[in-house]
Amino acid sequence: MSLYALNAISPVDGRYQSKTKELSSYYSEAALIKYRLRVEVEYFISLCELPLPQLENFDAKLYKPLRKIYLEFSDDDAQEVKEIESITNHDVKAVEYFLKERFDRLKISEYKEFIHFALTSQDINNTATPLLIKESVEDIFLPNYLQMMEKLIELKDEWANIPLLARTHGQAASPTLLGKEIMVFIERLERQMGLLNMVPFSAKFGGATGNFNAHHIAYPEVDWVAFSNEFVEETLGLDRSQVTTQIEHYDNLAALFDNFKRINTILIDLSRDIWTYISMNYFKQKIKKGEVGSSAMPHKVNPIDFENAEGNLGIANAIYEHLSAKLPISRLQRDLTDSTVLRNVGVPMAHSILGFKSILKGLNKLILNEEAIRADLDDNWAVVAEAIQTILRKEGYPKPYEALKALTRTNGLIEQPTLSNFIDTLQISDELKAYLKSITPFNYTGIEKL
Repeated sequence: MSLYALNAISPVDGRYQSKTKELSSYYSEAALIKYRLRVEVEYFISLCELPLPQLENFDAKLYKPLRKIYLEFSDDDAQEVKEIESITNHDVKAVEYFLKERFDRLKISEYKEFIHFALTSQDINNTATPLLIKESVEDIFLPNYLQMMEKLIELKDEWANIPLLARTHGQAASPTLLGKEIMVFIERLERQMGLLNMVPFSAKFGGATGNFNAHHIAYPEVDWVAFSNEFVEETLGLDRSQVTTQIEHYDNLAALFDNFKRINTILIDLSRDIWTYISMNYFKQKIKKGEVGSSAMPHKVNPIDFENAEGNLGIANAIYEHLSAKLPISRLQRDLTDSTVLRNVGVPMAHSILGFKSILKGLNKLILNEEAIRADLDDNWAVVAEAIQTILRKEGYPKPYEALKALTRTNGLIEQPTLSNFIDTLQISDELKAYLKSITPFNYTGIEKL
């Protein structure tokens, strides 16, 4: 571990740095500066392509070196921007001045006043931020999520026909199939992913108060709404909010964070269920040489991956909750409360990724203990009482539920011979008795494929 990581305040950048460092390309200060530069450069190029009269002679061959400014953006460049900011005390203005200095180097100083032309800071922030979030979701969030989902699907298929004692209210209930129980989570997660794909990555682009005041007063003949729609939607790949104040509404960003929160909540539910199955000895865990489960108890192999996932996903949700509740609220045309809050988007994303990776690691360590599962089923023959009383109802047998209730509602275990003897006392055909006796906790598992 690096000295920086050892001294970091947040575990995201400290203890867990090796698992979250890929997110720094999207959520670090340097990354935000790079994305702002990307928007500024692409905006300038779009103005040239419009073209504005003052830019119609700009050599298109210079687009490539202009784009290199952000494509080859370095830590030294980021430091230079921060040094400018130490003077301006304004982060976006520092980016503008940095870019103007690069225009000087390229010997195109006569065009540099069209950098950040007629824009306010939020035209840059409210495009750069959704863009970096969108690309982090595509490049980091989804691959980690899908890798975890693929493992769940693999286990669902592998354990499709494993009968399992269900538990409702913590008590033995009608048996189920292990594969089906995993499929419950797969279906929930897939539905949330479907909703996630419906949420647009919205951006604001419209000047100081959203009305294109400066744009329109300078070039009233230009259709700035159409220009901005094309720039935001085609060039940047975002969805432009049409009528705004100085800032983006953040309603869609709030929907995105709420969706992330629901995904995490489902995964917390999954983690707790698997943790419980491990505690019931339904699963054992692969042992890694050298690892220690307890500083005092040598035998311990703790379900730490699922505990770690639960903790990290919970932290992520607490922050997502604040983000989705706070961001859509801004006094009048703009206050600054969104700025500092938005800088924290990478934190819940990092904790979510930690949760995904922990769940995947835990799933890969699971060893099915069929012996324990079968023993639990064999100790709970009372669960087939539902089947017996339902068939007796079908056959018109008097008060079948009450008869089974009297037999099974005890504090002791109901064993197979007890049920078999009870069936023999019923005034029904031998054929029906044989059918009822054929029902076991191992085959009373419902429809195989739902």
